Amino acid sequence: MSVSQFVPASPQDIFDLLASPERHPEIDGSGTLRRGLKGPKRLSLGATFGMSMVLHVPYRITNTVVEFEEGKHIGWRHFGGHVWRYLLTPVEGGTLVTEQFDYSTNRANWFLRAMKAIPNNEVAMRKTLLNLAKRFS
Repeated sequence: MSVSQFVPASPQDIFDLLASPERHPEIDGSGTLRRGLKGPKRLSLGATFGMSMVLHVPYRITNTVVEFEEGKHIGWRHFGGHVWRYLLTPVEGGTLVTEQFDYSTNRANWFLRAMKAIPNNEVAMRKTLLNLAKRFS
């Protein structure tokens, strides 16, 4: 699943925010992220970071950065196997940001379907990208 949004900022400025997990709650469109970062201030390939989350009940999730190209794209996964990634494409006046939820490698697609995660994630991703655009407006 993929959604895109124009953001009036440079790819590097956007990447800097995405590579700082303590800042993710600033743009979260799902309403599930909470403060409480455990991990590095800035992400890199192979880095792990944990976040406090709430989806009906509070929990923590640990992610590992599995894709990283400075200023261009970043992606991470947790124990479920699916990948969240952001692709940054420079365009006139800013950046086209594409957020992807790649569940092709998920270990329990039945669980994603039962939780209605796929359609819910699309809505949340659109909100996240709008929040990102507003952050740089």
